[in-house]
Amino acid sequence: MWFNKSSQEVLDHFQTNISNGLTSEEAKKRLEKYGENKLEAKKGKTIAQMFFAQLKDTMIYILLGAAGISVLMKDYNEAIIILLVIMLNAVIGVAQEAKAEKALDALKKLSTPKALIVRDGSIIEIQSEHVVPGDVVVIDAGRYIPADLRLVESANLKIEESALTGESVPSDKSSDIINEKDVPLGDQKNMAFSSTLATYGRGVGIVVSTGMDTQIGKIAKMIDEAENEMTPLQKKLEEIGKLLGVGALIICGVMFTISLIQGRDMFEMLLTAISLAVAAIPEGLPAVVAIVLAMGVQKMIKKNAIVRKLPSVETLGSVNIVCSDKTGTLTQNKMTVIKFYANSSLKNLQDLNHEDPTEKLLLENLVACNDATFSPENSTGDPTEIALLEAGVKFNIVKDEFLTNHQRVNELPFDSDRKLMSTVNKYDNKFKVFTKGAIDNIIRICNRVYINGEIKTLTDEIKTLIMDASNNMSDDALRVLGSAFKELDSNDIAPQDLEKDLILIGMVGMIDPPRLEVKDSIKTCKKAGIKTIMITGDHKNTAFAIAKELGIAENIKDTITGSELDNLSDSELSEEIDHLRVFARVSPEHKVKIVKAFKAKGNVVSMTGDGVNDAPSLKTADIGVAMGITGTDVAKGASDMILTDDNFSTIVSAIEEGRNIFNNIKKSVMFLLSCNLGEIFALFVAILLNWAAPLKPIHILWVNLITDSLPALSLGVDPGDKSVMNDNPRDPKENFLKQGGISLVLNGVLIGVLTLFAFQFGLKKYGNITHAQTMAFVVLSVSQLVHSLNMRHTEKSIFQVGLFTNKFLIFSILFGIFLQDIIITVPFLANTFGVFDLTMKDWLVVSGLSIVPLVINEIAKIFIRSKK
Repeated sequence: MWFNKSSQEVLDHFQTNISNGLTSEEAKKRLEKYGENKLEAKKGKTIAQMFFAQLKDTMIYILLGAAGISVLMKDYNEAIIILLVIMLNAVIGVAQEAKAEKALDALKKLSTPKALIVRDGSIIEIQSEHVVPGDVVVIDAGRYIPADLRLVESANLKIEESALTGESVPSDKSSDIINEKDVPLGDQKNMAFSSTLATYGRGVGIVVSTGMDTQIGKIAKMIDEAENEMTPLQKKLEEIGKLLGVGALIICGVMFTISLIQGRDMFEMLLTAISLAVAAIPEGLPAVVAIVLAMGVQKMIKKNAIVRKLPSVETLGSVNIVCSDKTGTLTQNKMTVIKFYANSSLKNLQDLNHEDPTEKLLLENLVACNDATFSPENSTGDPTEIALLEAGVKFNIVKDEFLTNHQRVNELPFDSDRKLMSTVNKYDNKFKVFTKGAIDNIIRICNRVYINGEIKTLTDEIKTLIMDASNNMSDDALRVLGSAFKELDSNDIAPQDLEKDLILIGMVGMIDPPRLEVKDSIKTCKKAGIKTIMITGDHKNTAFAIAKELGIAENIKDTITGSELDNLSDSELSEEIDHLRVFARVSPEHKVKIVKAFKAKGNVVSMTGDGVNDAPSLKTADIGVAMGITGTDVAKGASDMILTDDNFSTIVSAIEEGRNIFNNIKKSVMFLLSCNLGEIFALFVAILLNWAAPLKPIHILWVNLITDSLPALSLGVDPGDKSVMNDNPRDPKENFLKQGGISLVLNGVLIGVLTLFAFQFGLKKYGNITHAQTMAFVVLSVSQLVHSLNMRHTEKSIFQVGLFTNKFLIFSILFGIFLQDIIITVPFLANTFGVFDLTMKDWLVVSGLSIVPLVINEIAKIFIRSKK
């Protein structure tokens, strides 16, 4: 812990000195020993590796097995179609994941290209990759820090560390030793960290860590080591795949037993058993799910959310914890003056009266005593000073115009010990001294106060009122700056006398304010059963004040700091985690620990953020969400989803979209399974009753791959349910088939019964098995097409939902019927499929049977609605 060591101890440890630095020869040795000052990354996956990774799925294994059996049985058409489905599924997955993890590459880009160092007694500029431990680095405003440094000299140095620590404002730095042991990164004032930015002052530091040993390097390791977990949908489809695989084996075993009992031809029974096994497996399911997710990605883009990984669309639907970084995500990431105190009154800034002499002078002070620049397009300098200039612009006091009329003729720069800054500005033939700084320090150098245009003695009573107002603003986590002035007849004054016998004007309070739309979004999250958790590098009071305003937390007891978190064991944190809403002053390691603690309790966790410090937790979360505008490349590279408008509200829209997409996928899956159950039921009962097979294997494959798949895809783009955010998030552990399982079985049996009825009707009327199989084939396919209308809603009638609100589904049904007619009327296809051209009377019979599932489901839904 270098912050615990004195400057001399650090210099002695690295055998260097401030004046001469390292020799070129010594630097070369250290470069060989420690390696270049850059980040390392694991070798990325090749396209081939990504492709084969897509095949690691139980359903795919079963399909490959089915294709192998088809080849052995010389049913090559079936094998080719199954392999095409597998290829399609894999290609879609690779296409989405080709923009693979680039987090570490992005981290590399953050390293500064040049560093100013002392070598061989001279100050030189070198590539940052060549910086080594022990190098003496010179820091000035506007430079990125090339490695982790222990500061040995500091003059008003401020460093912007928000991307690493999450703190809103630049951190004041000093070279003084820190004697405490457990100090968060944001409070290590004598340290400067790689890839942070010096915004003010100057300093000198000794390099203590380079490359992967830096704080940003540790983040790189955490990102690299994070494992990719399966999403809830992937887990459920994996379960279904295993279930269907076991089911297929059981069916084959039962059919083999039946064949022995009935004394049937063993080869014929093997063919029939394989047909049943094929019927049990919805060959188009992996492709349908992949395509629906891909279409969901396109819909999300239109809603300002770019999804980098297909399954993340579905994961959003089950999120019940949203862990959000504060700075730039919940807040605007810019300091803003919101309150002021003048004329013995504390008011909101919009209530300021710039005609009032005291309030006008307060603004003039803040604009005059300021080294920043501000314009709507571009601002430079300290964020606090930029906020003061912006406040002046709101009341038509612009710095450039002001200084043209009231030239700055003298100044006393800000000093971290005094915590004050003063300027002298010319007013006609007189001069005004303007001073701003910490209110405690301002009061000490004032003996009078400016109230309602009059100068009065600064009494103890007035001091008490001022400090009460200051404490009031501090309690609201506002950063308070006081202002004072005095008039001079001449500029001939000693610098040490500038800040004496001043007249107090007032003070302002500023904060990084919440985004305006976030409060409503958090309300929507609460309504939807989603907890919003704030995680920030800011101080406890600042974090709680923002959280309270947004409705995230109501009591300071809901807030915990990083140092308090360190004192909790994993089991203690697990007990406490449910009532905690705000985590303040945390490090990147803490963020990962928090996300893991929530996940350990069975939650599906989303983590939002924009900084480098957010990257490991974005990677660890079930779904990491990065900001597209203010977000660093690192955060984007580690995320699953990127918000192109940096709007927290977009997350809520994305969750709503995710829920609807999951519901649509569920509709598709349940539709396919109920249809396949119908096929199994028809074949199994026919064999059990010692009937001829009502369907041929090619009929089953045709229905599964073509007729089923088009409606399943159309259900995948069903218009979203507007009331979906009124429900709590689904339990990711809940059985995928629990809800709607009874309906699935009943509809499957109904389709199977109708298919058998058509087969027996054709057999008895015509005495021709081909004719009978054709009628069964058409009823099976058309009844499944019609059944897709039932899947649009579990309770509402198709007429309440709107028959034509999903035009794709209507088209799929009509197109499916058209294809079915082509199969049985075109001679070449009829011969291939072994079917018969039906008469008009036959079509009336099969049409009547095929519409039965819709009629029965509509009647059932009437009873369901009346019961509710």
